[in-house]
Amino acid sequence: MSLFDELKRRNVFRVGIAYAVGAWLLLQLTEVLTELLDLPTGLGKMVVALLVLGLPVALFFAWAFELTPEGVKREQDVDRAASITPQTGKKLDRVIIAGLVVVILVMGAERLWYTERAPDGPVDSAPTTVDAAIDSEPTGTAEPGELPAQQSVAVLPFAAMSSGEDDGYFADGLTEEILNSLTRLPELLVTARTSSFHFKDRNLPVQEIAATLGVDHVVEGSVRRAGERVRITAQLIRATDGFHLWSDTYDRTLEDVFAVQEDIAANIAETLDVVLDKGKRRRMRNAGIGDVEAFIAYQKGLEAFERAHADI
Repeated sequence: MSLFDELKRRNVFRVGIAYAVGAWLLLQLTEVLTELLDLPTGLGKMVVALLVLGLPVALFFAWAFELTPEGVKREQDVDRAASITPQTGKKLDRVIIAGLVVVILVMGAERLWYTERAPDGPVDSAPTTVDAAIDSEPTGTAEPGELPAQQSVAVLPFAAMSSGEDDGYFADGLTEEILNSLTRLPELLVTARTSSFHFKDRNLPVQEIAATLGVDHVVEGSVRRAGERVRITAQLIRATDGFHLWSDTYDRTLEDVFAVQEDIAANIAETLDVVLDKGKRRRMRNAGIGDVEAFIAYQKGLEAFERAHADI
């Protein structure tokens, strides 16, 4: 008997599939309980680590042991003629099917929940690609039927005001962290990074940028680094008249930069009348990378990738 056939006979594949389905459901339950009970955000990572470590253990036991009417025995101690692995396999099939049904129901319920929470209003007013956005003729004003959704916003790349080697990457990383946090809120329509970053280092009026991207609000700001200190200025601008709806300046250490990013994203959301509960704040907090050196390295890699594929 080949190794593949032996793996099938011992139900190793079935155990692996059942384990994966059960692990997914456990992760969903962990996420729900974390939000409801305000548990530590690191709980999900710990559960993932335990599940990853548990997979090879489960597969080993499926290979080396067999469930018999007398209990669990080593596979080599079970007479092939008396083996009940076919019956065990059928039971595992039923467990897998039931688990997949639950997975489908959970995914459907989650999709329905986000659909009902999505803000009302037209969502096709913004160009679907960067090229479409650039080729479109900005009008500065729009007819009432063409107005973008009320809670639409674009986060423009923050300007790096200092000249350190990594300061530009740091500013881009901070911008993307804020953008990713806002995208976790179903009440907001946030312009994609590719579209927003097309306007990096381009000195254009806010109204023109907003009209091109099809949004009502624009976030812009600046970053200045000096050693371990950083000054971050951010402002939320209403595109129709260019007025500032919110603005603030933060003087912090690099260790506090992610708290600043969270505060900026939260202030923007609340200014746009989004009610933030603990669950939403946690999703916003978990949206980013969470490490200064990591997101600088990420921005460098992203820039290298885009430069390498610019002509493709």
